[in-house]
Amino acid sequence: MFDSVRGIWGRFLDAARGRARADGKERSAGAPRKSGGKRAPNLFEAAAAYVSACAEDDQERIEEAAGWVSPEALSFGVNELACRAVIALARERDESPRTVARALLGLPSA
Repeated sequence: MFDSVRGIWGRFLDAARGRARADGKERSAGAPRKSGGKRAPNLFEAAAAYVSACAEDDQERIEEAAGWVSPEALSFGVNELACRAVIALARERDESPRTVARALLGLPSA
């Protein structure tokens, strides 16, 4: 099941990366952004930028963050961020991670 989700996710990110930038130049797929000699973002920075851009519905930042790392690395980073967020909320609310995750998704408690 996760292989199919990963495949769909990868195709989505590949398609997003293939779009032209606002200045009309094509992005190089998978090439990390470096400007002014700065280091390339790591997968956790990419995941944080991607998730925050999704939360703010900022398509330009979503596409930029998706281009920083490979689709697999971004998927891993987003998964790790989700796990850490659920654990932090569970500790804050003094509830189980399962209860918090189901509440965040609007599912009935099990």
